[in-house]
Amino acid sequence: MRLQNKKIAIFIEDYYEDTEFWYPYYRMKEEAAEVVVIGPEIKSYKGKRGLPAKAEKTIYEVNVDNFDALIIPGGYSPDRMRRIPEMIKFVQKIYEQNKVIAAICHGPWMLVSANIIKGKKITSFFSIKDDMVNAGANWIDADVVCDKNIITSRKPDDLPAFCKAIINSLS
Repeated sequence: MRLQNKKIAIFIEDYYEDTEFWYPYYRMKEEAAEVVVIGPEIKSYKGKRGLPAKAEKTIYEVNVDNFDALIIPGGYSPDRMRRIPEMIKFVQKIYEQNKVIAAICHGPWMLVSANIIKGKKITSFFSIKDDMVNAGANWIDADVVCDKNIITSRKPDDLPAFCKAIINSLS
């Protein structure tokens, strides 16, 4: 119940990594946070392994001022999310307001598109390490990396450390 009165946005798009969406979603709810699933449309999105997840709100109808944190799951969905200017603007505004941004696996691609990782310590799935470095990040191979309000992790195996870091940063 450590996150009671906290409101957390979690982005969704097709081909998300199922565990990287569902594990944080339920873990934050377990701590009594209000979790809002946000996508480009209100519809059911398919995970890489076929699990559906429905957006409760569209990116066009939410206000960043109403949220304490943002979680960006990985998989192939961040490549789709970064094509939507409103999703990138949401990331930028969360960052500007010094609120928690947590991205795992390919999720940090959204941080690159938001132009917020230059000079920051970041981790990600190893295959996008070059993208992180070329965007000016100091890439570190660790289960979780925290740099001020940015929390990043590499892969599904890192989810326990990732969620613990999110909870600790919001407590």
